[in-house]
Amino acid sequence: KVEEVFTDGHRIITFRNGTKKEISADKRMTTIKFSNGDAKKIMPDQRVIYYYADAQTTHTAYPGGLEVLQFPNNQIEKHYPDGTQEIVFPDHTVKRLYSDGFKETFFPDGTVVKVEKNGDKIVEFSNGQKEIHTVQFKRREYPDGTVKTVYCNGRQETKYSTGRVRIKDKEGNIILDKK
Repeated sequence: KVEEVFTDGHRIITFRNGTKKEISADKRMTTIKFSNGDAKKIMPDQRVIYYYADAQTTHTAYPGGLEVLQFPNNQIEKHYPDGTQEIVFPDHTVKRLYSDGFKETFFPDGTVVKVEKNGDKIVEFSNGQKEIHTVQFKRREYPDGTVKTVYCNGRQETKYSTGRVRIKDKEGNIILDKK
C-alpha cells in the first residue's frame, strides 16, 4: 500500500487492488473508493453511505438503525429498526409493511389499501366508497349508506340507504326485495 499525507492533514492510502481510502484531516470522515466503482463514506455523524456502482444504488445506514436505499429509478426504501419497511415508488405510491404483517398502501389518487395479517383487505377510495374483502365476502360501502355484499357462495345482498333490502341467489335471481 502507498500512503500519502497532505499538508492540510488529510491522508490517502492506495492499496494494490486499486482501492483508495481517504481520511479527513480531523479523522472524522473516511471515504473508500473500491476498484469496482463502489464507494463507502463514513460521515462525522456516524452515517455510513455505500454506493453500489453496478446497481447505481445508494444504501445509507444511520446510527439509530434506520437504513435507506435509493434506487436509480427514484424508488426509495426505508427499513426501520422495529422491522417496519416503507417503500416510496417513482409514481409516489407509498407502501408500508409492518413487522406484525399489516400492510398499507397509499396511492397518489388518494386511494388507501390496508391488508391485515389474515389477508382481509380494506380499500378506501378517494370518492368515499369503501371495499372490504374477506374469505367470506366482498362488500362495497357507498357514501350514501348503501352496502352491497357478495358472499363466497355467490349470494348477493344489497342494503340501500332508503331501507330497501334486495337479495339475489348465485345465479342472479332475486329471492327477496323488501322496500
